[in-house]
This record gives sequence, structure tokens and C-alpha cells, in this order.
Amino acid sequence: MYRNMLLHIGSTLLRMMGLLIAISIVAFALMMASPIDPVDAYVGSESGVSQEQRENVAEYWGLNKPPVERYFIWAKNMIHGDMGTSITYRLPVTQVIEERFRTSIALMGAAWAMSGILGFAMGVFAGIYKGSIADKIIKTFCLILSSTPTFWFGLLLLMVFAVQLQWFPMALAAPIGKLASEVTLGERIYHLILPAFTLSITGVASIALHTRQKMIDVLQSDYVLFARARGEKIWMIVWRHGIRNIMLPAITLQFASFSELFGGSVLAEQVFSYPGLGNAATTAGLKGDVPLLLGIALFSAVFVFTGNFLANVIYGIVDPQTREGRYHG
Repeated sequence: MYRNMLLHIGSTLLRMMGLLIAISIVAFALMMASPIDPVDAYVGSESGVSQEQRENVAEYWGLNKPPVERYFIWAKNMIHGDMGTSITYRLPVTQVIEERFRTSIALMGAAWAMSGILGFAMGVFAGIYKGSIADKIIKTFCLILSSTPTFWFGLLLLMVFAVQLQWFPMALAAPIGKLASEVTLGERIYHLILPAFTLSITGVASIALHTRQKMIDVLQSDYVLFARARGEKIWMIVWRHGIRNIMLPAITLQFASFSELFGGSVLAEQVFSYPGLGNAATTAGLKGDVPLLLGIALFSAVFVFTGNFLANVIYGIVDPQTREGRYHG
């Protein structure tokens, strides 16, 4: 079993390496096809900089080399752990990603937990009371959420809770004019609430609807009907027979939502001017910052791939039969 497990982990790592290479090539090709000139974005298209100075800037950043040569230079440095220097921030790409990810992980973590808890609770409740008014309200709410763009929902929350009611701040991850060392945990959470709630809508609807359907299937099974015939109460049946069976698809969906979570953070961070990794990705794309955008693309791929891998591992822990079938199949 352990040999099969090691083979499974090894094949997973090889797939991840192949995925990273493919993503780096596609991302680089898309950046090369972009109409944005990195030199113009760096110096400004109407800054009055002479052609000679523009050529010096292009030479300094290696932008005067052919695209294929630039890619292989980047790939060679990447193998040695050097992801390059960000043209926009003039800092090592690894440093930019590390600093921005610290902010983003709080936002994505809060939104991820919120979507999982709310979605699972709503799905269980709707499944138990199938056909009731509460079930119809939850289904309607989930369908509205699934068809609502993240940025639009964020703007709506801003207008209502930040502008009209003034319950929450308009933007940023901390109060303006304060040093990072002076910002308290309460202030960070206060600035986190609206962006996290906005980002959480990407996962609530799918988890709730899938959990609801699984709960309905469980409650219609023979062993649950037998338990009801013995006089067991509905919530005891759900706790003893339902939760374990519906946890598996919920866990899979929750970890598989890493890709949607990362993609949604780009829009949420833009709406709330939240200084996270998604905001940095948007800036890199608009300014033709190839090293930073490639670094973020690879990091996001590892992030999503890790989420899917953890989903498989946890799935096997919850359901040993699945684990044994995977490693022996």
C-alpha cells in the first residue's frame, strides 16, 4: 500500500511539473501577444522620454531580446530559484508574491471557510425540509448567487454598507495613514469583512445545492426509512447517517473551489482596492510586467493543484474504501 501511495504522490508531482511548464508557456505567449508595450507602461507613453532612453530601458529589463530567448532566460533562472524582478514594483518577484500573498491568504481563507460553512449548513437545512418555503428561498438565493458576478456583488455591498450605512470602510486592508506595525487585528478584520463576504459567494451556491441534493438522496434511502420506522428523530438521523455521506462531495467541492476562489479574488481585490495577490496580478497584466505575471500564474497553479491534491487525500481519509481503491486500482 505504501509503495502505491508513493507512486501516486510521485505521479501527482510529475503532473504538476508538466502543468507548470505548460502554464508558463501559455502565459508568456499571451503576454507577448498583448498590445501593451512594457516600455510605454514603465516610462509612460507621453512622458517625453527620448528614443535612446527607451532603448536603454528595454535593454536594462531585457525587453529588446527575441521572445523565445527571453523565455528560455527566464526558465533557466527559474530553475535556479530566481523568478526575476518585477518591472512594476522594482522588487524580486518572490518578494512581491510573498508580501501580497500574506494579505490575500487572510481574504481567501476567510472567504473559503465562510463559503464552506454557509453552503453546507444551507444545503443540509434545504435537504431536510425539501419543498418547504425555506427550501425554495435557499434554492432561489443560491441560483441568484451563482449568476451574480463577483465585482457587481462587491459594488452593491460597497454602496449599501460602506456608502449609505457607513458600517464598513470603503477599501484597503488597513486604515489610511497607519504603519503596518500599528494596525491592530480588529482593524484588519474590520477591513476584511466586506471583501471576504463578496468572495465567499463563489462557493456558497454550488456547495449548498450539491449538499441539498445529496441530503435528499440520503433521506430517501432504505436505511433512513428503516430508522424513521424505528422512531428516530430527523436530526438524529441526519447526524448519525446523513453527515458522513454528504461530507464527501462537500469536501471535494470545497477544495476544488480553490481555482474559483483565486480567480474571484482578482475581482474582489480590485473592487475594494485590497492590496493582495489578485490586485498585483491585475497591475502586472495592465503594465506588461511579464516576470511578475508569470510568477503569479505559476504560484496560482501550485495553489489550485495543492487544493485538488488535498481534496483527494482528505477524501481518502474520510472514506477508506476510496483510498484503497485508488492506491490498488
